[in-house]
Amino acid sequence: MSKSNFRSPSRRQFLAGTASLIGVPALAQQATEEPEAYDPLRPPPEPEPPVARNISSFRSLSWRPYFSSLNNGAILVDTQSRALHYWSEDESVYKLYPSSVPLTEDMTRRGRTSVIRKVEGPSWAPTPSMKKRNPEWPDYIPPGPDNPLGSHALYLSWKYYRIHGTHDTRKIGRKSSNGCIGLYNEHIAELFGMTKVGTQVLLI
Repeated sequence: MSKSNFRSPSRRQFLAGTASLIGVPALAQQATEEPEAYDPLRPPPEPEPPVARNISSFRSLSWRPYFSSLNNGAILVDTQSRALHYWSEDESVYKLYPSSVPLTEDMTRRGRTSVIRKVEGPSWAPTPSMKKRNPEWPDYIPPGPDNPLGSHALYLSWKYYRIHGTHDTRKIGRKSSNGCIGLYNEHIAELFGMTKVGTQVLLI
């Protein structure tokens, strides 16, 4: 899609229409000349009531109850504790990251999959179901500060499902996605460097 199409009125209307729904105080909105970048993967209204600490429940886990081996490394996403666990193939690296999880149970997919593609600077387009629910959303967002997938994305064998970063850090530790798993950009960049195509993934 051309740059001129990306700056179409529908995109400006999208940003303007969602800016009032993201919980920014009115005075703060008035103080900014440009509308705040908004992540369309975080459906308004705010999915959960305000919490004192916007983080996941951290608890180290062993890989053995979840995987028969660590061939190609392994990623476990615990949607209840809102945390992502990573083990390297040789067990020398274990990482635990806070994550965002799907907004509702019907948007949550569980089971085994794998990383089939890695993209640095991903672009984004809404899925058909997203577009049906939100016809005002733009058809395409290129890589950059407005992109809902953040700085890096791990594409899974399940169509439309990804583990990705986010520029909207309020999402992390919350039920706030349409199905994907989100990490802080610095965490997805680190995970991106450690994983490879074929890394095992299990969502529970």
